[in-house]
Amino acid sequence: MPEPMPPEPHLSGGGRTPEDGAIAATGMGGAMDLATQEASSLEKTSGGPHGPEPSDGRARSLWSDAWRDLRRNPVFIISGLVILFLLFISLWPSVIASGNPLKCDLAKAQEGSQPGHPFGYNGQGCDVYTRTVYGARVSVTVGVCATLGVAILGSLLGGLAGFFGGASDAVLSRVTDIFFAIPVVLGGLVLLSVVTSSTVWPVIGFMVLLGWPQLSRIARASVISTKQNDYVQAARALGASNTRMMLRHITPNAVAPVIVVATIALGTYISLEATLSYLGVGLKPPTVSWGIDISSASQYIRTAPHALLWPAGALAVTVLAFIMLGDAVRDALDPKLR
Repeated sequence: MPEPMPPEPHLSGGGRTPEDGAIAATGMGGAMDLATQEASSLEKTSGGPHGPEPSDGRARSLWSDAWRDLRRNPVFIISGLVILFLLFISLWPSVIASGNPLKCDLAKAQEGSQPGHPFGYNGQGCDVYTRTVYGARVSVTVGVCATLGVAILGSLLGGLAGFFGGASDAVLSRVTDIFFAIPVVLGGLVLLSVVTSSTVWPVIGFMVLLGWPQLSRIARASVISTKQNDYVQAARALGASNTRMMLRHITPNAVAPVIVVATIALGTYISLEATLSYLGVGLKPPTVSWGIDISSASQYIRTAPHALLWPAGALAVTVLAFIMLGDAVRDALDPKLR
């Protein structure tokens, strides 16, 4: 006697998984339809294999990815907080230091920490704490202004030379070679020794004069690499002017290396200002500077080491913070590290 046939499966019956129902409902093409549905669902929920897309539907850019990485980088957060604190005391030093940095009392020379004067006094009887706080203003001003000047001048010259090429590129390359041959400290001793002004502008001008070749080479190489991309060639084929290509297509995509190098160089310029002031050719009294305080306290290092350690420590922390910030920005903007 023949065996009874098994019952037909019910599409909506219990105990069956959604996948079984989807395959059964679609017949021979069920597996393909299910895979298509799952891929579509994955694309809608997770934005594909590269993670979620922005909520507004726009594609992520290099800058948005870099900012996302920076917010998760503890090195960036720590260095950023230190730099924000330095900017705060540079703008409003009287908030945390109510004394006068130029007021000195020889009767208290080389004395140690006292109530209200936690860093003690230097060899001239000046409050080390107050001078250390007020010294941040000059150092940050020199570093920021010198970096802006170097970045603007170097990017402009290097970008134009890299874009147009030819004779202008060859001339700029030879000029940068000449400036690279000049030792920075020796050039400062020669050029600043004839300056009698006690303001920060001669020092800033000297740093811009000898610092622009480095940024110029970085900008030139970045522009040369960027202008060979397909979107630049397409814009040129569509009749875009040189100005439009530079401002719209090349500059936004070539500026990242310049920002990285400039951020790291900012700490170097602060250190260079302190070095020149220590040698006596940079800033001069009555300007309050970490370099000047380090120079004046070096002769009392055995009897009053605190007068040297506090401004030197503030200088070291400031330079380290800007270098760490530059390293974090470099890691975030470098697509090879993703």
